[in-house]
Amino acid sequence: MRALVLGGGGITGIAWELGLLTGLRRAGTDLGKADLIIGTSAGAYVGALLATGVELDEAVETTAGIEIELSPRIDPTLLAQGFAVLSDRSMEPREVRSRLGALARQAPVGEDGPHVARFAGQLPVHEWPRTPRLIVTAVDTATGDLAAWDADAGIPLPAAVAASCALPGVFPPVRAGDGWFMDGGVRSVTNADLAAGADTVVVVAPTGGMFRASPASEVAALGVSRSLLIAPDDAARAAIGGNILDPGRRGAALAAGTAQAESVAAAVAETWG
Repeated sequence: MRALVLGGGGITGIAWELGLLTGLRRAGTDLGKADLIIGTSAGAYVGALLATGVELDEAVETTAGIEIELSPRIDPTLLAQGFAVLSDRSMEPREVRSRLGALARQAPVGEDGPHVARFAGQLPVHEWPRTPRLIVTAVDTATGDLAAWDADAGIPLPAAVAASCALPGVFPPVRAGDGWFMDGGVRSVTNADLAAGADTVVVVAPTGGMFRASPASEVAALGVSRSLLIAPDDAARAAIGGNILDPGRRGAALAAGTAQAESVAAAVAETWG
């Protein structure tokens, strides 16, 4: 089984991932032919596009139209409390996530309806795919537990993707089933452990996982001999910049991803088979 893991990284991460995937496909390796696609945050959006068969060129055009509407009521004090919770090494990770979830529910950033509608408008296909299997990650704000939704979960695909992209304190938690859910990246920037059992794993990680396990350590923990981690190179990091929610960086991040595909194409082709 071949697994593709797409990590979180904001709107610039979406653009970089799409550029990379497009460039690799042009070079002869189509990572969309995975048996399993695992998407977290930005990777949930890209994974949904890829798994539902949206043409990458069309996906690039769709991404160019995404507008990030930040609430004017974002509370800097709550954000600071969130960073303090994340950096507190005295608590167990699950407790960290549940405390962060409590802050996310308190944040005055509006209702989840418009947030979900935004993703519904940007996803051309709303039906969960069966092949490849798509897993979208999110975190329960009450318990801190991971949700790993697929076609059998009974959660609408746009809602699942919106929940996976619900950065605490910036976007509202999303109601799904009986709970409220936030960004899957709160647990892990890639959640690559969900690829356990795969024979081949390619992990695409736009960011390095501050306060969490690094993507490199997560890939190593899988113990898969045919595995590869792709992170932004120096040029891509410069193009992405310091604000992953800056829509003005989309074009540069997209171009950097496409350019980087050339340098990693041989390694990806050897790993992917």
